[in-house]
Amino acid sequence: MIKRAFDPVVDARTRLLILGSLPGDASLKAAQYYAHPQNGFWRLVGGVIGVDLAALPYGERLEALRAAGVGLWDVIASAERPGSLDAAIRSPEAADLLGLVESLPALKAVAFNGATSAKLGRRILGGLKGLSLIDLPSSSAAHARPLSEKAAVWSTLRGCLTDAPDPA
Repeated sequence: MIKRAFDPVVDARTRLLILGSLPGDASLKAAQYYAHPQNGFWRLVGGVIGVDLAALPYGERLEALRAAGVGLWDVIASAERPGSLDAAIRSPEAADLLGLVESLPALKAVAFNGATSAKLGRRILGGLKGLSLIDLPSSSAAHARPLSEKAAVWSTLRGCLTDAPDPA
């Protein structure tokens, strides 16, 4: 079965773009990013921006991200995948990451949510100058690392959202 990514959640304020691999079955069914209740994404990114995103309705979560300068998308536009595990992805079609990145004037960094996203995303974006690429531990509950350990790594994203002037 072919599964497709959602549209990107970005706007001109996007300074940090977080890329997953491809939405899982729970997300596709709900038509929402990171809809599986065991996925720690909303708690992790909420900790980064200082908002309890998990407590908000989905539309308000997305607006809070945009207001904080955070965008979402996936590195895979479509693929065959039974179930939700990245290891089951077959025949992936890459998303137009270069096109999206070029359309975001304030973008400073791209963070990859998990190893699959990092592997595929770095192939596409690795040659760009002036853009930080950050590998994150997956927010998925399938990766059994404690959420507190993941949060410590994810907290480094705060530096991508500051308005500090670039060094001259």
